[in-house]
Formats: sequence, structure tokens, C-alpha cells
Amino acid sequence: MTSEHPYPAAFRSGDLVSVSGRLGVTETGELVPGGFDAECVQAFDNLDAALKSVGANRADVVKVVAYLTDIADRPGLNAVYERFFAEPRPARTCVGVASLPYGAVVEVEALARDV
Repeated sequence: MTSEHPYPAAFRSGDLVSVSGRLGVTETGELVPGGFDAECVQAFDNLDAALKSVGANRADVVKVVAYLTDIADRPGLNAVYERFFAEPRPARTCVGVASLPYGAVVEVEALARDV
């Protein structure tokens, strides 16, 4: 069976790990119910799984980019971010976008260095 996506969830090149955008979807590809808060938690859980798939973990993350369809959700993103990452937290950029795949409201990608 061919994947719908022509790219991996995460890609390792030496000690550099790049994680493709992760949405708040279940293993079956459906958005989790509950709106922004539920999707955001699931997106970070999916980020965690992608990191683990190439032998990295959240402590290796050095940069995160988050895409929000409503920039007013930034405080909610911050709350999840603070729970997900221990100090010192990685750098982060937050970008407001018009839309995301599958009607999602949040997507996160990351760059990690696993030494």
C-alpha cells in the first residue's frame, strides 16, 4: 500500500532530525474531537512519535514552528508547549495561516539534534 504522503514523518541525516508537520490526527488520520486544545495536544503527541521513529526525543528538539489558523490560539499553544518541553525549551516560531490540511487548526514541525 502506498502512503498518501510522499514524505516521512521524520528524517534523520547524521545527528540532524527534521520532523514534518504534525497535525492533531489519530492513527487513522481523523482529527481528534475537541477543537484547538485537543488537536494541539495530539499534534505534540504525534511530534513525539515522529521523533521516536528515528531514535530521537523531545529533549533533542532545538526549534519548533507552529502554524495556527487562528493566531488568537497562541496562548493555548504556549500552555501545551510549556507542558511538553522541559527547560530550557527550544526556540519557537508561531505563524498564522489561512488553512491547514484536513481542516486542522494547528500544525507543528521541529528540528532536532540527536548527539
